[in-house]
Amino acid sequence: MIINALIIVFLLWFLYQRFASVKGIQQIATTELKANLKNKNNQFIDVRTPHEFRTKHIKGFRNIPLSELPAQIGQLSKDREVVVICQSGMRSMKASKLLKKQGFTSITNVKGGMNTWR
Repeated sequence: MIINALIIVFLLWFLYQRFASVKGIQQIATTELKANLKNKNNQFIDVRTPHEFRTKHIKGFRNIPLSELPAQIGQLSKDREVVVICQSGMRSMKASKLLKKQGFTSITNVKGGMNTWR
């Protein structure tokens, strides 16, 4: 009985950690992204694999796969907003959290990622 309760509590905690918004990371939908693309001061980063990026991407986004982001983070400016996208929003959220830990203060994650881009 206690074990079941602990499992449920752990599961709820895990889900909360996984899907809760993170302070300092803005979330936008792809419909909001369309207006945001006009801002030439923003840094647009697509963290999908090179193959995914070649298949379909949004003009203006630069491909830095999530696995390569730690090594290439120095190429991004902490003084400019970083807008991050992936296929579904999961990898881009991981990338956003990584950027936040590295001292970036203006980070926007695209909810739903390329799956919701029309």
